[in-house]
Amino acid sequence: MPLPLFADPTGPAYPLHIVPQDQFDSWHSAQPEKLKTWVTAQGFNGGLGQAVLLPGDDGAPDSAVVGYGSAQTRARGRFHLAAAAAKLPKGAYKIASGLPEDQSEIEALGWLLAGYRFDRYRDQTEMAARLVAPKDIDANALAAIAMGEALTRDLINTPASDMGPDDLEAAARNLAAQHDAKIAVTLGDDLLAENLPMIHTVGRAANRAPRLIDMRWGDAGPHITLVGKGVCFDTGGLNLKPGASMGLMKKDMGGAAAVLGLAQMIMASGLPLQLRVLIPAVENAVSGNAFRPGDILTSRKGLTVEINNTDAEGRLVLADALALAEEEDPDFIVSMATLTGAARVAVGPDLAPYYCDDSSFVALLEVAAQRQADPIWRMPFHRPYETMIEPGIADLDNAPKGGFAGSITAALFLRRFVEKTPYAHFDIYGWQPSNAPARPKGGAGQGTRALLKTFAQMAHA
Repeated sequence: MPLPLFADPTGPAYPLHIVPQDQFDSWHSAQPEKLKTWVTAQGFNGGLGQAVLLPGDDGAPDSAVVGYGSAQTRARGRFHLAAAAAKLPKGAYKIASGLPEDQSEIEALGWLLAGYRFDRYRDQTEMAARLVAPKDIDANALAAIAMGEALTRDLINTPASDMGPDDLEAAARNLAAQHDAKIAVTLGDDLLAENLPMIHTVGRAANRAPRLIDMRWGDAGPHITLVGKGVCFDTGGLNLKPGASMGLMKKDMGGAAAVLGLAQMIMASGLPLQLRVLIPAVENAVSGNAFRPGDILTSRKGLTVEINNTDAEGRLVLADALALAEEEDPDFIVSMATLTGAARVAVGPDLAPYYCDDSSFVALLEVAAQRQADPIWRMPFHRPYETMIEPGIADLDNAPKGGFAGSITAALFLRRFVEKTPYAHFDIYGWQPSNAPARPKGGAGQGTRALLKTFAQMAHA
């Protein structure tokens, strides 16, 4: 189902009044007696997510009112208008009063995101209410963001039976065709010929060949390279995951889905960037030629890696792609990956932890994340932990023993493959565990809106 966009601004629309809970009494007292009676009968008091259609003099609906909650309840969530939008009956709505000006953009985006439905395998009911874009926002820019987020969600929500490395390649090719981007794919044994050995090793046991997807777009502005982990399903390899841990592994390509969604946002917005997207797309499967615990691999960069757990495969495929990315001397590299359970233990599913030592980039990113309601949390490249990823028998250990600082040691591992270029790594979850306003249960983009706004500032600096 296509993502619903904004309503026709020239068509009929119900005026929409937004009432915070602490302003309900004053709003209510200013209404005609009939409306007071009607609103009271509906139980409306300005609570977050409440929505009531209001009758006109002839009894037919002629406007609507929604609750905006209290400052305390709003502080515990985001996309507050979306909670009510999903309850409004069919029609177009135009905000008439009550929305703080500095919230217009994020609440309008939330309304769009609330319209997402994943209907590939089952018919879904379309959201009935459409919003007329507020005049003080860039409707096209928000539509580009919403479409990018929808792409990310669709890719993650699709099961591995229909989203293997070949399907992920097809999705990237489709995106490239939409925006006249160039794309090249290194497939199967050609990975060895092109010195991408760890991508080949991780993916060689599957019946769908491993590959590196390389997409380019734009010819002016800062050179930005995005690297996304595309493990389309992760059994854990010979260190087989238990069944309970394997249930969500269709989302292990969430990093690839996120960078493709971000690329959609960048290209649809026409940002003046030189964009490169690298996706090592593999399936970590089990067969006679699967890589083994104790193996020592030689990476593209020449660093050797001891395999202490075949379930720590994401950092291996990312390492080769990151080494390739840096060889071109871009202005900035970002990797995104559903990399470690340790990150979830540290910050939970809602925050996107990231690592970056570039202070100017961090300053831009933190402001952008706040304004875009895209929560992130900075984590440290803590140098004293470097010894934890040095096993002695090889340059690096892919799965240090002990269980401490798992997300940090994974980030330190990746940073060994980006030595000169400014770099940020996002260890995302890529999944919304339960329904929330504008964020249905299922695949989710994290950090992408903050990155989009940061890149926009870099491009226009």
